[in-house]
Amino acid sequence: MFFKYTNYTLKKFEAIFEELTYQVRYAKGNFKSGYCIVEARNVIVINKFFDTEARINSLLDVLGKIEVDESLLTEKSLDFYTKLKKKVLSQTEEVAETDKEETT
Repeated sequence: MFFKYTNYTLKKFEAIFEELTYQVRYAKGNFKSGYCIVEARNVIVINKFFDTEARINSLLDVLGKIEVDESLLTEKSLDFYTKLKKKVLSQTEEVAETDKEETT
């Protein structure tokens, strides 16, 4: 992993979502996966009782599932996102493809 699970890293993830016009909220809820996405409003709600690592992992999971318009990102966020895409998100997609192939 090229990043550490710190509040600074969490802020980087939150900045990416903000630039993509998503609002990240931390609230109490009964989420099976730890977060939910309100599609029509671009709102991501994450369980407020999660620690920093779980919050980052939830945002990482969401990032792998949404369409990212890289033209909306600042240079700093785009650099971070590009590194994420190369190292982390591609692994997530490979696992999803493997799971999909095994179920068919």
